[in-house]
Amino acid sequence: MLEPADLDEVRKVFNFYDVKEDGGADVLYGEPIADINVLHGTLYAYFSQRKKEVTLERRHGEIALVVKNARADNLWINVALAVATLITTTLVGAMMYGVNIFQDPQLSYLGLPFSLAIMLVLGSHELGHYIVSRKNGIDATLPYFIPFPMPPIGTMGAVIRQKGPVPSRKALFDVGISGPLVGLTVAMIITAIGLMLPAPAIQAQPGDLTYFQIQTPALFDAIAGIVHPGLSMQSISPIAFAGWVGMLVTVLNMLPIGQLDGGHVARSILGRRSDILSKILPVVILFFGVYSTFVMGMPGEMWIFWGLLTYVMGSGEHPKPLDDTGNIGLLRATIAIIGFGLTILCFTPFPIA
Repeated sequence: MLEPADLDEVRKVFNFYDVKEDGGADVLYGEPIADINVLHGTLYAYFSQRKKEVTLERRHGEIALVVKNARADNLWINVALAVATLITTTLVGAMMYGVNIFQDPQLSYLGLPFSLAIMLVLGSHELGHYIVSRKNGIDATLPYFIPFPMPPIGTMGAVIRQKGPVPSRKALFDVGISGPLVGLTVAMIITAIGLMLPAPAIQAQPGDLTYFQIQTPALFDAIAGIVHPGLSMQSISPIAFAGWVGMLVTVLNMLPIGQLDGGHVARSILGRRSDILSKILPVVILFFGVYSTFVMGMPGEMWIFWGLLTYVMGSGEHPKPLDDTGNIGLLRATIAIIGFGLTILCFTPFPIA
């Protein structure tokens, strides 16, 4: 049961008239006396220190505040998914080096460098979010990798889950921009290393699972011009390809839409006006995908998919931070310009075919 000090804290934001115990949870019936966002943020911060979680529900036609013991994160899930992704990306990497993983499974270890490179690129992005979230007092999980045993990269990326409210616009900006900046920095380093390495001796041919035609963005080409002047790039090493993937991920994440990283950044700068972008940009992306695919005959299918996905993501209102006043300041605005500028340098209209 809740202690008197707990009830006193609840009374600050929730006027309750009845308290019941239901399945190990404390259920308080009443009415909020503060903005829902403030209520949740205040009580979440208080009860999370006591290893409890709080939710606002409607039960039997009444508003109920439910307080129950928080479930501890199972780190073994993170470990299991990371190991599974290590395996799937290693197998795909081995295929890029010309290994038939079904006939010569003992040679699959050759794909380990690609596996480590792609997991470092994707994992650093999410770790950037995680570290900055925890620094700002936002409860977040460690990254969950998503294995996918098929080319082109053997994974569907990585994610973290934020369980607490965002305290301010500045915190929202920091969390949103940190992942892309950290991930892109690592991707640039991986790209430079990969471009200094030889391409696989056994070249993939059209029709092979590991044969891809890619467009390289300006940032990729600039790095190539520095570390390997005169490189033809008819074929590149899988390590360089991992860096290229990191640049593509940056573009997709930095679109100022909904719950994407760019959406968080836009929300921190523009406030509720960012919701207008979240509704317009998906339509523009979808139109570009349809026009380029069916009129121009170009490989724009990816943009059709991303337009539909972001349309769903941007259909609702972006959750506001607890303190939704003020601005992010000149330094953060400058970082935002740099972030979106780097994103433009990572963009290509038709990344892969």
